[in-house]
Amino acid sequence: MYVGTLSFDLLLGDVRSLKEKRSVVRPIVAELQRKFVVSAAETGEQDLYRRAEIGLAVVSGDAGHLRDVLDRCERFVAGRPEVELLSVRRRFHSDED
Repeated sequence: MYVGTLSFDLLLGDVRSLKEKRSVVRPIVAELQRKFVVSAAETGEQDLYRRAEIGLAVVSGDAGHLRDVLDRCERFVAGRPEVELLSVRRRFHSDED
């Protein structure tokens, strides 16, 4: 069994309130969950208007499939025009750790 996680540090565009922030972050989280079948949530920076942290996790029996899903998720978030991807932290665990 393999577990992979990604943590995205995002800078949001022209956002002036927490309500506007939610209108940007929620669709990204929902699309990650729907398109890639991962667990995803806003995990940090909840009190800042223009910053967001999104975390996601994937479990797989195949390490290659897990890396592919994580790569596609990262490309998806990086390609969103309404956010700037500042950094990504990737972690990979196996049951042998």
